[in-house]
Amino acid sequence: MATRVLVADDARFMRQAIRSILEADGFEVVGEAVDGRGVVEEYSRLQPDVVAVDVVMPDGSGVAVTREILASDPGARIVVMGAVGHEALVQQALDAGAADAVAKPFKPAAVVATLRKLIDREPEPIP
Repeated sequence: MATRVLVADDARFMRQAIRSILEADGFEVVGEAVDGRGVVEEYSRLQPDVVAVDVVMPDGSGVAVTREILASDPGARIVVMGAVGHEALVQQALDAGAADAVAKPFKPAAVVATLRKLIDREPEPIP
């Protein structure tokens, strides 16, 4: 069974690039979101295995999205993506509970490796 991924980025070209990378490697992109509110709503509706979320988006940053999703589902697996200059926000998302991060601009192999590592990792026990 393919790993189900929700992709969130306010830039359409970036969502399309991530979708292409993931689908070429056997992942199933089950949804997309363009802002923070959309990520939370789509996560709730779709229950994906992984969320790949941009750290800077309108209507809720990757940090806020990470906190909100993990508050309702502590087992959620979230990967944040951030460009050069957004390292502090990426660190805040990791501190908030994001499982990993990918730096933009990214290499396709790095995106795939990060998601694969996350899926292969044993789930953290829920406190």
